[in-house]
Amino acid sequence: MKPESIKKYRPFPAVEMPDRTWPDRTITQAPIWASVDLRDGNQALPVPMSVEEKLRLFDELVRIGFKQIEVGFPSAADTEFNFLRALVEQGRIPEDVTIQVLVQAREQLIRRTFESLEGVKKAIVHLYNSTSPLQRRVTFGDASKEKIRDIAIDGAKLIKELVPTLPGTEITLQYSPESFSDTELDYALEVCNAVSAVWEPNDDRKIILNLPATVEWSTPNVHADQIEWFCRHVDKREHSIISLHTHNDRGTGIAATELGLLAGADRVEGTLFGNGERTGNLDLVIVALNMNSHGIDTGLDFSDLSSTRQIYEEVTRLVVPERQPYAGELVFTAFSGSHQDAIKKGFDRRGKDVDESNDKDFPWGVPYLTIDPQDIGRSYEAIIRINSQSGKGGVAYILDREHGFDLPKSMHPQVGKFVYDRADREGRELSNDEIGDIFADKFVNIDAPLSLTSFELDHTAMARGEVVCHATVEINGETISGTGKGNGPINSFVNFLELSEHKDFSVTDYRSQALRGGSDADSAAYVQIQHSDSGKLLWGCGIDPSIEMAGLKALICAWNLLRKEEV
Repeated sequence: MKPESIKKYRPFPAVEMPDRTWPDRTITQAPIWASVDLRDGNQALPVPMSVEEKLRLFDELVRIGFKQIEVGFPSAADTEFNFLRALVEQGRIPEDVTIQVLVQAREQLIRRTFESLEGVKKAIVHLYNSTSPLQRRVTFGDASKEKIRDIAIDGAKLIKELVPTLPGTEITLQYSPESFSDTELDYALEVCNAVSAVWEPNDDRKIILNLPATVEWSTPNVHADQIEWFCRHVDKREHSIISLHTHNDRGTGIAATELGLLAGADRVEGTLFGNGERTGNLDLVIVALNMNSHGIDTGLDFSDLSSTRQIYEEVTRLVVPERQPYAGELVFTAFSGSHQDAIKKGFDRRGKDVDESNDKDFPWGVPYLTIDPQDIGRSYEAIIRINSQSGKGGVAYILDREHGFDLPKSMHPQVGKFVYDRADREGRELSNDEIGDIFADKFVNIDAPLSLTSFELDHTAMARGEVVCHATVEINGETISGTGKGNGPINSFVNFLELSEHKDFSVTDYRSQALRGGSDADSAAYVQIQHSDSGKLLWGCGIDPSIEMAGLKALICAWNLLRKEEV
């Protein structure tokens, strides 16, 4: 902002509470979860959901495990009313699920709301009215505190009168002082205590006092102070369920909720992926998975998060951002070379540790990944993606995970340079298939200028304990045949090249593997050679059904790459 603009703003007042206790607490169990996707989330959509779309999302919320679901504002519109009736008439509400309906403290709306609940087995009637100084002054034309409190009391009395009209419905009562976050604490307490006095909660019939950060005005620590102060002073705390409902105007709605739970709250309202007015509601997915990442069972099932995201995007016509924690397309992806290398080492080490411990529940520990992506239905294939910022470890990870090549570590730089040079030259990310193609084109079975025409081991010599090969090769169009002896097929072929005066290297390393993801009969071999004059080291890869031929092809490939390097 420009300096002159800043003058119109004031800091949010702190809560005087030097003996606050929430900073020393730890979250050890999940709260009561309440989804408000079908009401608060729906009302914020450019195109609100149809009844059919709301039914689809309701079924998904049930599948995830929500036991309290706010289904709408049935007195506000026919679509809202009809949706609730469809849930009832189609028998869509499970026995263990309580539906929640929102209503303003106005007589005709309250009566219409009770009409919508006919036949519902368990319901939360959620009454609210605005209480903040700004709302009292602007929205209600300088209404007094007494008038606003009386609106809440009158609404609470009417609801209490109407509860007996639904004898087949188990009703829980909920009150929200809307804009609690910027209401004077003592006044918000006064109004909530007045409503509680009307509803008379007890051990068998608790009430929900929902304290909305309707607009996020303060830092999360101030919100936590507000919640702890309220919990200390509210009447009949033991008969009250303190509920949170944060928004994200300052970008700290999740932190405010987590600190609010430390401050004593029992319940949390929010939406999938943070859908809601302005910058959105609390993202229930993030809060729940944050708890999962600390070993806390939440009762919510996000093990197929991609499917949940797809349903959400289809019914809301919104898109989950690529960087949205847990659900975003890129949140488990590393482009940075150093990150990629650490992730690859983490997976390699974890595989070794789990094998040695023989414990499938071995504690998770991979650098840069707070949880195992597979635990929420995400695959490993998108964890490392390659662009010009990537490094050798990332390329090796892709070749291993996606193409089955377990490259020797000292081969990583040689291969990685080709790949990220290509990405840098083209100025874009390379796909996994492109990376595999580059490797195959530059490092596998390269057969020019040297190609193997024939190779045969002398089995008579082998019976005598010798390894003798008869080979024919073509080098730059010249055919050369001869014999070589050694301690193995590769060594005998190297000696054949020496006798033909085409050996100017030594073999410094050899590895082989069964090629994962390829033909069951395929083997891959890797041979490193060092040029006699320059000392340059180069790897080649060979693939063949025969492990011996794969090794020879790898050696020939390395020899040819040495020539292409023009050492």
